[in-house]
Amino acid sequence: MCGIVGYVGTAAAADYLLDGLRRLEYRGYDSSGIVTLDQGNLAVTKTAGRVDDLGQALKFNSPEGSIGIGHTRWATHGPATNANAHPHFGGDQVLALVHNGIIENFRPIKKRLLERGCDFQSDTDSEVVAQLLAYELQNLADKSTSPFDPHAPLVAAVQNSLAQLQGTYGLAIVFRDWPDVIVAARLGSPLVIGVGNDENFIASDASPLAGRTEKIVYLADHEVAVVSSDAIRVVHRDQGNVSHDVNVLDIDETDIDLGGYPHFMLKEIFEQPETARNAMRGRLDKDAATAVFGGLNLTPQQLQSVKRFVLTACGTSWHASLVGEHMIESLARIPVEVEYASELRYRNPPLQPQTLLFALTQSGETIDTLAALREMKRKGHPTMSICNVVGSTIAREADGGIYMYAGPEIGVASTKAFTAQCVVMSLLALYFGRLHHLSFEAGLKIISELNRLPEFIERALLQNDRARHIAEKYADCNNFLYLGRQYNFPAALEGALKLKEISYIHAEGYPAAEMKHGPIALVDRETPSVFIVPQSGVYDKVVANVEEIKARKGPVIAVVDEGDQHVTKLADDVLEVPTVPDFLQPIVTSVPLQLLAYHIAVLRGCDVDKPRNLAKSVTVE
Repeated sequence: MCGIVGYVGTAAAADYLLDGLRRLEYRGYDSSGIVTLDQGNLAVTKTAGRVDDLGQALKFNSPEGSIGIGHTRWATHGPATNANAHPHFGGDQVLALVHNGIIENFRPIKKRLLERGCDFQSDTDSEVVAQLLAYELQNLADKSTSPFDPHAPLVAAVQNSLAQLQGTYGLAIVFRDWPDVIVAARLGSPLVIGVGNDENFIASDASPLAGRTEKIVYLADHEVAVVSSDAIRVVHRDQGNVSHDVNVLDIDETDIDLGGYPHFMLKEIFEQPETARNAMRGRLDKDAATAVFGGLNLTPQQLQSVKRFVLTACGTSWHASLVGEHMIESLARIPVEVEYASELRYRNPPLQPQTLLFALTQSGETIDTLAALREMKRKGHPTMSICNVVGSTIAREADGGIYMYAGPEIGVASTKAFTAQCVVMSLLALYFGRLHHLSFEAGLKIISELNRLPEFIERALLQNDRARHIAEKYADCNNFLYLGRQYNFPAALEGALKLKEISYIHAEGYPAAEMKHGPIALVDRETPSVFIVPQSGVYDKVVANVEEIKARKGPVIAVVDEGDQHVTKLADDVLEVPTVPDFLQPIVTSVPLQLLAYHIAVLRGCDVDKPRNLAKSVTVE
């Protein structure tokens, strides 16, 4: 959600800021803006709408200056207007600020500032932070400061202001009277610093830094960074000055390039064979017929004592967790509970001591998932993360974890991250199965099937043209049902979510047997039912459900195994996938559903990579 960029160096700041905001468009936003500082003047340009609109505005008034900050805003307070767009000023334009997150107590602070004569120009909680900071800075103006630390007033004013805030924030601030630094601060909303030569960068994630630098510093909660062109100083709320680790940036410009595809979503759908390979690379041990992980940070003896898993996540990651539930219970025979992270945080369920939490998140910054993980840690349970972003908050705060290595996912609607999460869950199921009852021969068979998974996905991708043809028939429909059983019930949920997210068509996923307990009332000639019907132990049961829909004149789109004759005759349209073991079915059956959703959205003229109202990294509750 929202995007932050910042630059301090010797080049024109506006060039990096605009390019960085373009790279952050995938996060979801409704307005954008930049401010640069030149010869004591803060020059701001901001507009509601797309970054392209901002680019047009900058063509007519390109600001000077080699220091500046920029922002893409996803509305939390106030509509998308020029006034509500960031950056926001504090005081008599003594500073400009951009903010990600939510300030929960902004109203009482705003009331106090209004009583002190502050004049507000927007509806946002973010401007309250800017005005509060300007007020605190003025309070320090007459106090003596150390000549050895010219930035001491900035750090003191920022820390005094932050101490009054409740909520989450990622902040980047420039000051009129300190034209050589950007101050950055974070709590619950990610910020990274790119380390260059005579220039440094700030961003809310690493994508704007690709091609600019190979060095990166991750800010932690309660840290404030003073960033100049040649230095980075980090101050912690409780610890004072702290050293910062410089890490290697693990993405390059090709990772965030369209690569000839019309949309990032389609590119990422077709990257899934490689996604599966990367998620498994170095993690399959044929000699022991098991999976291996380097970051769980628990001994095999400790892991063997686990009596129950809790998988917690949001959105697509929650669907991957449901897949993981089936895999772990089937292959490892360990009970699994899947919890919405937003509910687990507050639900306070009774959990036995031998419970292990896995938090699934693509970004590693999902605020609900982070809060659930922290709550479980507070109660003494070991916590693990499965995420895609090295150095992310959840990856750092969990006791251990597994990286997915899916590469940057730019499309807001997750595709390859879902695949990577499901692959990792299959590896965990294999690992814990071998710790318990799973035989050596059974483990080898699972490894053999996993090694063929990239090939299976490639064959499923051959349905692209057929998915486009089917999309042409149904693009004008306004309601869809998605139906599957066992492993393919989560796939039905995920297929429905993809269609909702990018085409704005109402779609619901159900266990196929539940269709007759209510949803069948929706069936008519204008409501397609998408059945996931690969060969499985419940194949005949799902076929009977297909018959019930056909008896009521409902159109049926079926995902079937290659060569299926029975359902192919019943369905109006079919999408074929290779025959795979049950535990791999939700991965390969999801591929044609992703393609179907994509082509329907394109035909409806939707912005596939940046669907309305959605954000890639959800960092507010």
